Amino acid sequence: MANNNKAYAPPPGPPPAYNDASRPGHQSAPGITDSDPPPYHNWQEAVPDTTTFPPPPVTGNYVSTTGNASSNDADRAHEFCDRFPLYHPTRPSAVVYSSVQRYDIGPVPPSEFRGGISRHGDRWGGYTRERNGDCILLTNLPLYFASTDSPFHTEKRKTIYFEVKLVGLRAGPTSADASGLSIGFVAQPYPTWRSPGWERASLGIFSDDGCRFVNDSWGGKDFTGAFHTGETVGLGMTFQLPETFNAVEVSRGTQKLDVGVFFTRNGQRAGGWDLHEEIDEEAGGVYGLEGDYDLYAAVGLFGGVDFEVCYHPEGWLFHPER
Repeated sequence: MANNNKAYAPPPGPPPAYNDASRPGHQSAPGITDSDPPPYHNWQEAVPDTTTFPPPPVTGNYVSTTGNASSNDADRAHEFCDRFPLYHPTRPSAVVYSSVQRYDIGPVPPSEFRGGISRHGDRWGGYTRERNGDCILLTNLPLYFASTDSPFHTEKRKTIYFEVKLVGLRAGPTSADASGLSIGFVAQPYPTWRSPGWERASLGIFSDDGCRFVNDSWGGKDFTGAFHTGETVGLGMTFQLPETFNAVEVSRGTQKLDVGVFFTRNGQRAGGWDLHEEIDEEAGGVYGLEGDYDLYAAVGLFGGVDFEVCYHPEGWLFHPER
């Protein structure tokens, strides 16, 4: 993956199936049950005519062409996801839900964050120091509440979106000291020393190589070009009812929402994909991202990065349908 600034040989075999709670070694953390809510903070013989064929699926990369996270960090993250199941969706109070509708939300720096961050109007400006290890900034509240926002409940489409500006990079003297960021969404709990897209219930797009990751601890998939300094990128997800609606399947939990992911660069659409277009179970599938768990906006950081994050529509260069 463009995961980090350290090269390593990926562990043999596929990543663990994080949603299999019956596997040996699965346990909840002391004092935490599987149903506990997230800890909210206060802020191809003859060649056929292929012109009408759909495009072939994008193949995955085994490792990143730019940099990779340490195997120790990856192993710790897999262990974390085995121990801590995803939080069950919670119904937010009126006050909490109102805060999200007003975009009165902000990023929460984890202990691995080495730098600073502060609010300036509708934006959050921040920086990390050179050689800062991988870390993730999650919003203090979800942008999507499964219990309240799901089209299965509202019969309405729901879109979540935010933008990040890559203000500057301060790379170290060697290739191992690469710097960059990623933009994504994750469900909680998530290992704070991992970027979005690398572990279960997460997706992300990376600045250093433009690869996209969906529950993928390997090298991601080619998607777009590297981000440029001074460029603003945005990421969104749209949840809507499937064309064929089956109430019985919905009640059994076997019918899923249609989910589209879209990406923008400097206020213009620059690609996207159907979340279910190419489910690779060996790479982790799309577990946790289908609208049945609460989702948080996420910014992954590694090395020295200057950045701005905007969660409020008034500051966006792109405006999705509401």
